[in-house]
Amino acid sequence: MSDSSIYMLNALWFKPDGGEARYRKYLAATREVMDQLEIGAEVVNSYVPKEILIGNWNPDLVFFVRYPDRDAFNRLVTSKEYARVRHLREEAIEDSVLVECRPGPMGA
Repeated sequence: MSDSSIYMLNALWFKPDGGEARYRKYLAATREVMDQLEIGAEVVNSYVPKEILIGNWNPDLVFFVRYPDRDAFNRLVTSKEYARVRHLREEAIEDSVLVECRPGPMGA
């Protein structure tokens, strides 16, 4: 892990009637693209929210992906290989939040 690593927080709300299953297909296809392009990204943690204690935010799935740097993320999302599979994501999710993060003062 280098100092230039970035962490993408992904929060997803799946479409009813099969969105989660379609998203799994998207993940498999995207992993193939990342391997082909040698992006070097990895899913760090994945969570299914259990109970919202404060606030009004209730995604179906939350996870972090570590990229070696911002350039690796940009190479992925602007590649023609990714463009071919991006529709699977759009077919699977109703809404999403993507936040670029870095380790904070409390540690990673």
